[in-house]
Amino acid sequence: MLAVIKAMLSTALKTNDDLQFGIVTGCLRISKESIITGLNNLVINSITTERFDECIGFTEEEVQKFLADTGFTDHAKEVRDWYDGYRFGQVDVYCPWDVLNHVAALMENPNTEPKSYWGGTSHNNVVLQILENAETNVNSKFETLLRGGTIYESVTEELTYDTMMQSEDGLWSLLFMTGYLTQGNSSREKSKKILDLKIPNEEVKDIFRKTIVDRFRKEVETIDRKELIQAFWDGDAAKASELMSDILFNTISYYDYKASFYHAFVADLMIGAGYIVESNYEKGIGRPDIVVMDKKKRRVILLETKHAKTEKDASDGETIEHACKEALKQIKVKRYAESLDGFRTVICYGIAFKRKDCLVQQLTEE
Repeated sequence: MLAVIKAMLSTALKTNDDLQFGIVTGCLRISKESIITGLNNLVINSITTERFDECIGFTEEEVQKFLADTGFTDHAKEVRDWYDGYRFGQVDVYCPWDVLNHVAALMENPNTEPKSYWGGTSHNNVVLQILENAETNVNSKFETLLRGGTIYESVTEELTYDTMMQSEDGLWSLLFMTGYLTQGNSSREKSKKILDLKIPNEEVKDIFRKTIVDRFRKEVETIDRKELIQAFWDGDAAKASELMSDILFNTISYYDYKASFYHAFVADLMIGAGYIVESNYEKGIGRPDIVVMDKKKRRVILLETKHAKTEKDASDGETIEHACKEALKQIKVKRYAESLDGFRTVICYGIAFKRKDCLVQQLTEE
């Protein structure tokens, strides 16, 4: 492949009397690569170059005019939140592909919700590879990014394909060069090699969310869950709390998912363990989060999950203990266990989460 590319580019770009100039585009720079040996007179324009910064994407003024011309000015905020935020040189620009696709969708159905168009143009395996090789400190940085924060990292534009996965600097440089991250607007003094990096918009954040959820589910499949599930069967709530907290601590997470993520977290731990697992099936006068049934031994584990609000979300700073008691109260008030006829043993648990802490408590007879 290197021979093919070298021959093609050298023939097209060097000693070609019929060519005034040519443009080569891509995510990684070619000036230091060996595939075009002898090719010279290259002028490099990159993400940080100011010369053509407004030409790379749609500017705010251009997008507002486009929305006005098509009659969708009332969608300006959602377009900005989802498709703006890319910084080239000193200018913030929108992704043209996204804006055009979303407006086209709005013309067909004005109630169309924003979605990822950019993510469908390439495969996200590179993100999965990075996460699989990530160390604990890298995981914490991804959590910061997913919470809307910025990280201060060394980046290099002299990145080559064969070296980009060999260091943490290569990781952030690759994500920066491919558009998964962009420059932040920090007042901190910046150097040419160290930048504030952030996720540019909701579309890319959504890609990260889905990628991380998929990765977690694959991780769960490899975890030995026998000890955890046995703790639930044994009524050992303290042991279950400890084991679930350990798993959650070693997983990349972010703090804007609330109860839905934790529900999926518990369900994924139970699925594939050899039992029948029901999620949100109607029981009693409501829908318990998770029911794990062992029909051979005619026993059931019933789990109700809650998310303890942080001080940021609630002025009272709800405790994890309070959230757990609310889960137990819900099980009792809605009589979930009463509909499980035919089972000899029904063990009910309230499970509460607060960030990476987990508390499990068993419902006891009063």
